[in-house]
Amino acid sequence: MCSTIPSGIFRPDLVNVIGNGLVIDPITLAKELKAVKEAGVTIDKNLLVARKAHLILPTHRLLDQASEAHKGKEKIGSTLRGIGPTYMDKTGRNGLRVGDIQSADFEHKYQALKDKHLGLLKIYPQLDFDLEREEAIWMENLEHLRALPFIDGEYFINQALDKGQKVLAEGAQGSMLDIDFGTYPYVTSSNTITAGACIGLGIAPSKIGEVIGITKAYCTRVGSGPFPSELDDDDGKKLAQIGMEFGATTGRPRRCGWLDVPQLLYTIMINGVTQLVMTKIDVLDTFESIKIARAYQMNNGETTTLPFDICDNDITPIWKSYRGWNTSLETITSYQALPAMTKTYIQDLETQLGVNFSMISTGPERSKLIVR
Repeated sequence: MCSTIPSGIFRPDLVNVIGNGLVIDPITLAKELKAVKEAGVTIDKNLLVARKAHLILPTHRLLDQASEAHKGKEKIGSTLRGIGPTYMDKTGRNGLRVGDIQSADFEHKYQALKDKHLGLLKIYPQLDFDLEREEAIWMENLEHLRALPFIDGEYFINQALDKGQKVLAEGAQGSMLDIDFGTYPYVTSSNTITAGACIGLGIAPSKIGEVIGITKAYCTRVGSGPFPSELDDDDGKKLAQIGMEFGATTGRPRRCGWLDVPQLLYTIMINGVTQLVMTKIDVLDTFESIKIARAYQMNNGETTTLPFDICDNDITPIWKSYRGWNTSLETITSYQALPAMTKTYIQDLETQLGVNFSMISTGPERSKLIVR
């Protein structure tokens, strides 16, 4: 699974751009390049890197690990890959960017940022981290990044749009992990909502057409943080087992629960969603009863509005139950052929959300995507 290289790399007719919104660890990138090549993919001129993308240094990873260890029970569930500290340097205006690799004083810039990190690390207990070894590996793998074509991403993307070419922006992580609008502080370090595509690529909001919101037929979360509809019972374990719920990048097990309508309404609003896609509905095939959290019960009564601090509020889900369909959806290829109870579940959600599901996925294969 690639976390840096766009998934379009497996299509030889497409040009792939690592945009300026990403933070890049040359070690991770080199591993992905190796894996992609071993899969038979030829990377010639179809993988480009925006010069304004920031670099993750070994000391960023060390800072991430030291900071998370220092939090103890207050850990936020960081992936420990140095992403947060890299974004902190970006907003602090002293980060190192891909374009700096071509600078004559790159080594000076690198050392200056490293020295800053070493100063910050003095406030944390020492960790078992071989910085000299990690730095040597980083420098070695930097050559794989240096070998790729660098571009001014904002010009490249906008010129493609001006020529009438189609651009698909591939983001990462869910809307509730957005740094501004997610379940703060249990969030990532960047904007994961639709607007993040504009910032991450240098395109204007007016260039965005359809906004397709993707949701599972149930809820999941990796790591710490609030989860009002979480199931700490056999149903939760069953969802995790059937859905094979483990983090694609980290391998960490995901927490599971029923669908959360207030959070869906919220993310539809802040993303401007025009159509929805439901994935993994087949995971619910063997459940006798299926629930959704249609609203929250809070101190001030029933609501579908998320509170300012979802982490520090007493929230009780208000459930709505549906009878399960108790049949496999594996061979179904049209919406009309879905069981009546499956369609009842989907259509009732559409009524509550105010947006229709244009696609339903009944399995991981492309052939299992039902287009209405």
